[in-house]
Amino acid sequence: MNPLDGILLVDKEGGETSYETSYDVVKKVKKALRGSNVKKVGHAGTLDPLATGLLIILVGQGTKLSSYIMSEKKKYSATVTLGIETDTLDSDGKIVQERDVPILSREALLNVFTAFTGEIEQTPPAFSAVKVDGVRAYKLARKGEAVALKKRRVNIYSLKLTGMDLPELTMEVECSGGTYIRSLAADLGRTAGPGGHLKALRRMAIGPFLARDGMSSSDIVSWDKRMKDRIIPLNEAIPDMREVRVAPRVASHIRCGRQPTWEDLGVDAATRSMTTGRLKMVESGQLVAIARIERDEEVGHGEVKLERVFG
Repeated sequence: MNPLDGILLVDKEGGETSYETSYDVVKKVKKALRGSNVKKVGHAGTLDPLATGLLIILVGQGTKLSSYIMSEKKKYSATVTLGIETDTLDSDGKIVQERDVPILSREALLNVFTAFTGEIEQTPPAFSAVKVDGVRAYKLARKGEAVALKKRRVNIYSLKLTGMDLPELTMEVECSGGTYIRSLAADLGRTAGPGGHLKALRRMAIGPFLARDGMSSSDIVSWDKRMKDRIIPLNEAIPDMREVRVAPRVASHIRCGRQPTWEDLGVDAATRSMTTGRLKMVESGQLVAIARIERDEEVGHGEVKLERVFG
């Protein structure tokens, strides 16, 4: 296992004068890693060019953790401008509608926020990476083609109004993976009356990881000890997943593709009774595999099925 396998927390810069895409950050890390024997670099959830904040870079076998990290809760700080709607639902797009912003009370806005708290249906923006018949939606939208995306269910765990200086308002959002804050901003604006768009966005957290703990994207120039020390090992990259320690012999068998049994894992009765969920298998502090638990009605408890193996 390469000692650089893991994740790197980056605080992506952006704003009105700095257009840096998530892929730009990935390319910078790839360039810095040249000669380190790392084969793959990716990220766990893109940020729009204008957005700032936490971008989790996946290094080496860390790319196998993408789906697990992307499914974590996200926390954002967002600024919404009321009265102006754009085709991209953010300040980077063309204005498609302008309306006067009426006097809105804090209470009225909080009532709107309540309607968007909990499990809601949301349509992704036409200018997004969602695929339509195998083609990214934004590519069709840029050509002027009509893009009809299906609604999806997302969860808004918390929605707080943190500032109000009309026509702008600021809010903090804690939400499930797959939530589009641009869509949320536009929907909030329409429900409030005058419409609106997302002016600014900062991702503050993904699961247990915080933007303030990341290195600035502008500091990624060349690989050095400081950057190497920032790599979070594979096991620590998924700290909330239930852990089972395995013996070296069992770890070797798993890495050769053998499905482990509960007996191999030597787990307690409480863990063996799991009928759903995931386990991470660790040997001497090293992540060996991630398995999902599938219920087996005949035996009355869950069966272990390998999903990802790390070697």
